[in-house]
Amino acid sequence: MAVNYAAGLSPYSDKGKCGLPEIFDPPEELERKVRELADLIRSSSNVVFHTGAGISTASGIPDFRGPNGVWTMEEKGLSPKFDTTFENARPSKTHMALLGLQRVGILKFLVSQNVDGLHVRSGFPRDKLAELHGNMFVEECVKCGKQYVRDTVVGSMGLKPTGRLCSVTKARGLRACRGKLRDTILDWEDSLPDRDLTLADEACRKADLSVTLGTSLQIKPSGNLPLITKKRGGKLVIVNLQATKHVSESILAALHSEQFALHCSFPLASLVSAPSQVRSVPAHRPLPGGQIEEWPHVASKQAGLPLLEGLNLQLPIST
Repeated sequence: MAVNYAAGLSPYSDKGKCGLPEIFDPPEELERKVRELADLIRSSSNVVFHTGAGISTASGIPDFRGPNGVWTMEEKGLSPKFDTTFENARPSKTHMALLGLQRVGILKFLVSQNVDGLHVRSGFPRDKLAELHGNMFVEECVKCGKQYVRDTVVGSMGLKPTGRLCSVTKARGLRACRGKLRDTILDWEDSLPDRDLTLADEACRKADLSVTLGTSLQIKPSGNLPLITKKRGGKLVIVNLQATKHVSESILAALHSEQFALHCSFPLASLVSAPSQVRSVPAHRPLPGGQIEEWPHVASKQAGLPLLEGLNLQLPIST
C-alpha cells in the first residue's frame, strides 16, 4: 500500500501551516546544543520521547507539512512522491537509536503519532509504546479487544472491519471468540484509543524531561501531551527542522529528527555507562504467508539487526 495513508481518510481542512522553511544550525552551535541536551538527559530520571512523521522520512515515508510533505504538495497542486510502501519501509537510525536508549534504561516511554509501524518493527517493546493514531499493521477484535499484528497492512482505515475474525479460544477449550476484527487507524473525527492515551498521559505526568522528534505538534490532543511534563515542573526539548507550535515552551528548540541519529558528533555510548549494551538491537522479520501474530508473540519473531558502534545522536538544536 502507498504511504499516503491520509488519502484514504475523510477530507480534513485544518492542516495548519505547511511548507515552512527548514533551518539548520552551524556545526559549532549544533555541537553545543547536543551536549546541552545530553546533560539534560543525564540529569533526568524519567525521559519520555514523542515522535511524529519527521522521523520516518529517512525510511522513504513522506511527512505532511515539510517542503515535500503530502499536504504541502497538495496545496501547490502537485502530487506527492513516494519512495517506498509501508511493507518495504525499514526502521531508520532514529528508530534504532530510540530502541538503544530504551534498552539501557534512559528512555522510559515512547509516544508516537505515526501509523507506519516502524517502532514495533524495530523491536521497541509494546508495553513502553503508545501509538496514538493507530498502526497500519494492527487489527483489533471489537469483542474481546485482542490485537493482532500482520506482516502486511491490514487493508482498511478508519476503524473499519478487515473481514477477518478473532481466533482467541475461550476458557475451558470452548469455541473461539470469533469477534470481528477492525483496523486501528483513526479517522480525523475518531477519539484516541483509551489504552494508548491513558498510558501516554501517565508517562508525561511522571516524566521530568519530554523530547519531541519530527513533529510540528499541531494535531490535538497528541501535540499537547508534551506540555503536561512542562506544566508539572519538567522540561521540554523540541526536535524539528521547522518551527513548531510550542517552541516558546521548550528549554531547547532542536532541529530535525533524523539528525537525532546521523549528523552530530555526540555518540550514544557517551550517554550510558555500558556502551557495549547497545551494540545490537532487534529488527522486524516479516511473518510468512500473511500470518497473523498476537502482540505478545512479536518479540519471539525478531531477527538481529546490528546497531553501528558509536552511533551518533545528532540533534541540531536551535534557540
